[in-house]
Amino acid sequence: MNLSAQARQVPKTPVTLMYRVYKYVLPEVRAELARLRVIAERIPDDELRVQALASMTSKQFHCEGGGIYAAANLNSRHILVPLIVCLQTISDYLDNLCDRSTSLAADDFRLLHQSMLDAVDPEAPLRDYYALRSEREDGGYLHELVRTCQSCVRQLPSYASVQPHVTELVGLYGDLQVHKHIAKELREPALLVWWEAHRHQVPHLQWNEFAAATGSTLGMFMLFLAASDEACTPEDALRIRGAYFPHVCGLHIMLDYLIDQEEDRIGGDLNFCNYYTNQSQLTERIGLIVENARKDVTRLPVPRFHRMVIEGLIALYLSDPKVSGQQDVRLVSRRLMRRSPLTRLFFWGNSVVIRKRQSSN
Repeated sequence: MNLSAQARQVPKTPVTLMYRVYKYVLPEVRAELARLRVIAERIPDDELRVQALASMTSKQFHCEGGGIYAAANLNSRHILVPLIVCLQTISDYLDNLCDRSTSLAADDFRLLHQSMLDAVDPEAPLRDYYALRSEREDGGYLHELVRTCQSCVRQLPSYASVQPHVTELVGLYGDLQVHKHIAKELREPALLVWWEAHRHQVPHLQWNEFAAATGSTLGMFMLFLAASDEACTPEDALRIRGAYFPHVCGLHIMLDYLIDQEEDRIGGDLNFCNYYTNQSQLTERIGLIVENARKDVTRLPVPRFHRMVIEGLIALYLSDPKVSGQQDVRLVSRRLMRRSPLTRLFFWGNSVVIRKRQSSN
């Protein structure tokens, strides 16, 4: 992959990256969320409205974190920010809907997640994604999210090069959401059958680690960033997919599950960190995923940017207030943070500052 003019603009130091995040990314992500919130507040169905608003309130940091990829190409941020925010918002909204669903039907969850597949296909027709559930009147909210994504991907000059891999990752994400939200007694068997069909691709991973990797949107966002460069080829796209999936994506979601263990216990939700014999094995496996992720991104241009993403992920999740309230998680966090590079400590401090600013707004 040649170092294009765009690649040369990618921030290479934590200070440059965070300057762009504070000056451009956070304000524009929040402006897009504010636009969506106005539409969500008008949703006629009470349950759909509650879940749409809750997803934006409690998971705003997902959109802010994804916005890092827009910081790597400021000239295209008018496309990348709304695209990342709207696709992430579909993901968070549907996760809320499925988590607290009145339905446990796989067909219902599959149809809901068809909206994500349609969002990344500029030619896909809009459908009635709620056809198999009782709550259906959303005032056009989900269609607006899908349409915004479609409009943005149409504007990416190399989208044809990345689209097959984006579709693959979105498809795996949808599979995961279907299997993990059906009736409790069916979830694990369904996930294991699904794993059998894919394990040959990632034989070094355990089934729960593969499943976690499919739950990340980071590979999709990185492919969007690549497609904003007109020089991106199908070979480049394949290299990016291989560098992000499964390890960078897997690290992202294993950290997410790590800090949500107590919450998921209370809610009776499936958590992929619960499939280890003890916390030492959990720490060791996450540590291995970190090592593999670091190794994988060295194959990409400007590997320093992707290493910052990895350190930023660790800092963002392990600085979450949820960590201090869970003794087991606190111990794992300390072990993972031991001998942290300065970059990670820098992002740790920034994560704390951003959270404080958010809570005071």
